[in-house]
Amino acid sequence: MKVALIGYGKMGQTIENIAKNRGHEIVSIIDINNLEDFDSVAFKSADVAIEFTRPDVALSNVRNCFKAGVPVVSGTTGWKAIDLKEEVETKGYTLFWSSNYSLGVNAFFALNKYLAKIMNQFDAYTPSMTETHHVHKLDAPSGTAITLAEGIIENIDRVDGWTLTPELQQGKMPISSIRRHEVPGIHTICYDSEDDFIEITHSARSRRGLAMGAVLAAEFTCGKKGFLGMGDMLKF
Repeated sequence: MKVALIGYGKMGQTIENIAKNRGHEIVSIIDINNLEDFDSVAFKSADVAIEFTRPDVALSNVRNCFKAGVPVVSGTTGWKAIDLKEEVETKGYTLFWSSNYSLGVNAFFALNKYLAKIMNQFDAYTPSMTETHHVHKLDAPSGTAITLAEGIIENIDRVDGWTLTPELQQGKMPISSIRRHEVPGIHTICYDSEDDFIEITHSARSRRGLAMGAVLAAEFTCGKKGFLGMGDMLKF
């Protein structure tokens, strides 16, 4: 598989190493200083592009992939990839997007929804979330936290939204976003009552899990059309 990388920070470099170890060829690397390479023969030869950049440039990057006819796997959070779904499907583009590519996190997503369905029966429990990431992360709450919150909102009738404010608001689940050192990512869901509390946590040890998931997503995306996600690949 011929792979183009968009974004060559720590994540991009980790993806590069994993892709090469799995026998894939890196045919183009685009970063902030060579955006003109979207028009290059090398980039257009890619079977798939993997994009991990910034939320303010992600849309432009993805549209450049569409223009070049290259399927794209985007791991950038903090922008509304879902807004492209209709365009992708009607124009025959390919976009794979997920708020988190870790296989463990996606199992955690499924566990979170299942627990929420159970806790919908028990009004005495108040749900909340804490997410902790490295100081370089720009969006808050994280895309993973938003996905977790959506899983709770879909399944608990008394919760209709989330808030970053620490004060309790009727129907809103509080999310605390912490930025500390080089923490890869910790997400904790808590259900608290006067008598006890239930807590589930996912802790990432490194970026490798995300990078591996992105490469697996790129392998899955080759030859496919449409708006794809981890649910399509993992069949949870």
